[in-house]
Amino acid sequence: MLEGQTDPRARRTRSAPSPAALRRQYRLEKQLAERLRCASPGERPSLYGEVYDELFARVKPHLETDERGASARIQAQLRLMWPYLGPGRDFLEVGAGDGALTKAVAPHVGTAYALEVSREIAAHLDADPSVELLVPRGGEIPLADDSIDFAYSYQVVEHLHPDDARAQFRELSRVLRPGGAFLCITPNRLSGPHDISRHFDREATGLHLCEYTLGELSEALREAGFATVSAQRTVRGRAVTIPAAPIAAFERALGRLPWRARARIARSDLVDRALDIYALARMP
Repeated sequence: MLEGQTDPRARRTRSAPSPAALRRQYRLEKQLAERLRCASPGERPSLYGEVYDELFARVKPHLETDERGASARIQAQLRLMWPYLGPGRDFLEVGAGDGALTKAVAPHVGTAYALEVSREIAAHLDADPSVELLVPRGGEIPLADDSIDFAYSYQVVEHLHPDDARAQFRELSRVLRPGGAFLCITPNRLSGPHDISRHFDREATGLHLCEYTLGELSEALREAGFATVSAQRTVRGRAVTIPAAPIAAFERALGRLPWRARARIARSDLVDRALDIYALARMP
């Protein structure tokens, strides 16, 4: 993650940035986000890579990697995904970043694919024999129909234009095999914003182009062809699924409150954890 982002599930840690540094990055992210929001559907596919290459190049000197923390987060994600991995099963990570998670999954599956729009971020994966790096062609996932058993994205969908997110869900439903599953983790809109604009705005205006509730995300996934959507959690080290409907009902009630009351409740520790979106979508 990047300096100034407040996402509680961030992959990076860093010393607290100064107010001036926060504002500089806020202006940069708003400018880059506006380029994506104003671009045509035909322009956006190539623009994502350009935007994130530029952001990564300009912010990279400020990043500090917490190796111990990163390893713990990878292990936690592996426990969450464990029921869906196995020899002969093919895995796809959407928005793989530096590929650390995909590389950790690779020994436990048939083929591990890492989908990443930014060559600046994922360049070293080209030389890694355990992972197949995929760079999207336009908005398409460059894989054949029915070629993946399990797909996973962590803090990715909120960075996409909502039209592109829905197109990506359709592509995922195309490449997943019958009975396959997609686990999508993203921050909940009601406790946001979760990008750098949290310091300045009430709604996401940085590179989180669209944040969602679980209910909103579930609707988009079902429209894309997924048969069912549930919520997933880790309980005492084991992955469990729970119905999405009760959470969506709570979201609707919370969303009717004035912003200040909603934010105060949604950002409390207990509610914030309960609202974290771990959406498990299954193919027919």
